[in-house]
Amino acid sequence: MPTNEQRRAAAKRKLERQMAYRQQRAKKRRIIAVVSTVVVVALVGGGVWFLATNDFGNGDAAASETPSQEESVDKAENIPTALHQIPARPQPLGEKVNCEYTKGQEPAAKENTPPANGEQPATGTVGVTLGTSIGDLKFTLDRALAPCTVNNFVSLANQKYFDNTTCHRLVVTGIQVLQCGDPSGNGTGGPGYTFKDETYPEITYGRGVLAMANAGPDTNGSQFFIVYGDGSNLQPNYSVFGTVDEESLKKIDEVAKTGTISQAPGQGDGKPKTPVDIKSALVAA
Repeated sequence: MPTNEQRRAAAKRKLERQMAYRQQRAKKRRIIAVVSTVVVVALVGGGVWFLATNDFGNGDAAASETPSQEESVDKAENIPTALHQIPARPQPLGEKVNCEYTKGQEPAAKENTPPANGEQPATGTVGVTLGTSIGDLKFTLDRALAPCTVNNFVSLANQKYFDNTTCHRLVVTGIQVLQCGDPSGNGTGGPGYTFKDETYPEITYGRGVLAMANAGPDTNGSQFFIVYGDGSNLQPNYSVFGTVDEESLKKIDEVAKTGTISQAPGQGDGKPKTPVDIKSALVAA
């Protein structure tokens, strides 16, 4: 039979084992809690990012060119080849319209001078060529569709506002568009002023359409998007001001096929894996 001293020693050893076990369990719980918090923060952050960028307007999150564990590359599939016919305005504009460019709440992402307020012609077209890292992209701007938008785009191009910028956003799921025009490169920048929408209910979007991105009604600035494929899910909330020629669209197709770096698999909305850097914007004389 064990003595009292032996019983006390055994009890002490048992208590020490219990304390060590409890310490190990507490350590495991702390590790699990930290990991759980990180996961929740990541999921919440991803959800906020998706909600902020799912609508097709200004706003995007920067992404690295090499996918990490939190990123995936989604590629465009089933890109339409037929060019979209832009619906004409139900009521044609007059020879001239009045355009107003209002100082915005945010500073300009790149120095520029806003266009002068006043009348602008509402007829005729203007050719613009973007010299980019994937080759020349050729636009035909149509004043009959959006004269104030055309005037703004030409003004910014002549000031070299688009030079040395990058197309920061590519969407391959739901809609198929490439978004550019933000010197800051993250989707939040603009020229420091805004102007009103030039939309009408009959507007539809599809391959070859050139339109303005925005952050809500009458918040147009410098960001624009090219519909290289499907645009049928877009509401008529974005001013269409021209078209992109077929050869240029083929170059964008190749970018879309290499994919967009998204924050979650299947999201299909993020930075192009193949960069589209604008080196120059030349307005035809």
